[in-house]
Amino acid sequence: MNKKASIAGAAVFLIIGIIILFAKPFLPALSDKGHYVISMLIITIGLWIFRPFAIPLSVSGAFFMASALVIGIPAKEVFSGFSTSAVWTLIPALFFGFALAKTGLGKRIAYFGMKITTLSYGKLLLMWALIGIALSALTPSINVRVVIITPIALNCVDILKLEKGSKERSLILLSAFAMAIIPGTGWITGSLNGPVINGLYTAVPQLGAITFNEWLKVSLLPAGLISVLTLVLGYFTIKPSKPLKLSKEIFIEEYNKLGSPSKQEKVTGLILTLSFIMFVTNSIHHVPDAATCLIALFLLTAFGIVKLGDVGSGISWDLVIFIGTAMGLSAIFTQSGVSGWLSSILLKAISPVCVSPWLFIYATLIAMFLLRFIDIASFIPTMAVLMSVIPQLSASYGINPLVWIPLFTIAINAFFLNYQNMFALVAESNFENNGWVKKHFSIYGCVYFVACMIAMLFAIPYYMAIGMF
Repeated sequence: MNKKASIAGAAVFLIIGIIILFAKPFLPALSDKGHYVISMLIITIGLWIFRPFAIPLSVSGAFFMASALVIGIPAKEVFSGFSTSAVWTLIPALFFGFALAKTGLGKRIAYFGMKITTLSYGKLLLMWALIGIALSALTPSINVRVVIITPIALNCVDILKLEKGSKERSLILLSAFAMAIIPGTGWITGSLNGPVINGLYTAVPQLGAITFNEWLKVSLLPAGLISVLTLVLGYFTIKPSKPLKLSKEIFIEEYNKLGSPSKQEKVTGLILTLSFIMFVTNSIHHVPDAATCLIALFLLTAFGIVKLGDVGSGISWDLVIFIGTAMGLSAIFTQSGVSGWLSSILLKAISPVCVSPWLFIYATLIAMFLLRFIDIASFIPTMAVLMSVIPQLSASYGINPLVWIPLFTIAINAFFLNYQNMFALVAESNFENNGWVKKHFSIYGCVYFVACMIAMLFAIPYYMAIGMF
């Protein structure tokens, strides 16, 4: 986004915020304090979406928190997002990704997958799925997975001599990208969506924290179906016209160039694997995920993988502060009266589609896909707003709050256009001008949408069978 467009976009949100602040159009249903909070939130969302003058997400979040403190909202509520276990799951989890990249373990896993693959389009696409699953089990950082996978995928298409602009090249690169972001949404530690959504739920007393097994119960089936359908439909939509002719020996050579696994790779692999086992078996030992993550970070540091200098530069603290700010929105909404006001409005808007599980799922999911054209701040503002109505919908219509989790993660991954998905922008930056064709990217984004719609045909009966409605 160019400088003028970013300033203009943020200015529109600023004007809307100022109008709400002074005109107070929602009186008497919403108090003066509530109008102020809504006004500041709209201005902040404009800053988050358009990032004028390259203002970091964290600094825009700091502006919102400062504005909340100014009108007397207690610091306990303003900074509540930083005191939940979710944010202390997030921070170590980001270092998992750092360790995976620093030691070269992530690269080794990806090249090992290429090494054992038979050279055909179908086998390559399957291998990207397996690589995505393996990396998702070791780190929730999609950004790290994309950074690891994209140069390997680019090297793959170059080795295979797939021409720039060709369907074949786009198919391989898009499939690798999709498998870096989709499969991991099936479990709570498979993407950063887990700690974020868990933090938003934890901030609402009627909802509470989400366990590993609860997330798995509602998300694994749709994530698996969407992954498979996206690969299959993507293949037939962007169908290659030329067969692959090279021997897989060339990928064996690429893997051998990495040499033997280092001690740091082995230690990192062991720590991250044990962490994943702890997550999966949480219902047996009851050790909180945050504790597992913090202990793993301690071990990574004790073994010299994460060093003192890495603490400041190894992860994006801008992202941490942004997410912590967003996790505190629910508490601020409650304190200012915004939650009650939003609940009454959203309840009326959503109620008509709550009469049927089928209507609810499809109407909500389509609405979320449309919102992703506007809410490009990782969908966090929209999720924070919806938190105010989820408990009421559960009480009035028997819709289990867990059902929202896969809907949120599906919408977050949307990528009709590259600006909607920050990880697509990361991938394109890594490709430089040697990646996929924009037309193919949008087509693949539509394939993902169709895959999600088809997956729900199987997920909805499953949700009904396990008592989600």
